[in-house]
Amino acid sequence: MNPLTILNDSLYFFRRNLASILTLCLPLVMLESLAKQVLSNAIPGNASSAYELLVGLLFYPLYTGALILFLDARSRGEQPAARNLLAMALRMWPTFAVMSALSTLLIMFGLSLFIVPGVWVMVKLVFCEYLLVLRGMTPLVAMRGSFAMTNGHFVRILTCVLCIYIPLSLLEGAAVYLFDPQNVAVSFLIDTASSFLQLFTSVVMFRLFMLINEPAQPE
Repeated sequence: MNPLTILNDSLYFFRRNLASILTLCLPLVMLESLAKQVLSNAIPGNASSAYELLVGLLFYPLYTGALILFLDARSRGEQPAARNLLAMALRMWPTFAVMSALSTLLIMFGLSLFIVPGVWVMVKLVFCEYLLVLRGMTPLVAMRGSFAMTNGHFVRILTCVLCIYIPLSLLEGAAVYLFDPQNVAVSFLIDTASSFLQLFTSVVMFRLFMLINEPAQPE
């Protein structure tokens, strides 16, 4: 499970299925970005950040859950309709939203303790979404399962995450530097593009999830 091989395989899949992923996820990503822009302009100060977090909890479980279901279907050679995937994701939304809230709180608490604990928690929880969506686990069971599943794979997972987030952060920073972030339309486009590109992380983590789940081949 070489990280570069995993990233390369995931990028190949992402490119080949880009049209389907755009159709499935982009409308919700755009609605999320639009809602955040409206709140940011309507509510001054730090209060808007809390509301933006709530907006994320509303939309993120929907498009991420649908994407995970799509990835699972494609891994089995199936091509389900987007509306069916979204309908299934909608049914899972309550438990997914609860788990997202718990995960976010744990990561934020860890980051407040000099960053490193937050990064550790983030990596240890990286598979909880897949366990909830694909295995039907409850939020707490999925989180415990992710902690167990990541044992022995921490460095590999962290390497993959950093190889995605560092380029995306640099790209977003360059966009903010080159364009006027105070312009509502520009800010909306940057936020939408950033959120959509971060879905590539879900593709990479799904690939890792499947590889770790593969039964060991007999020698």
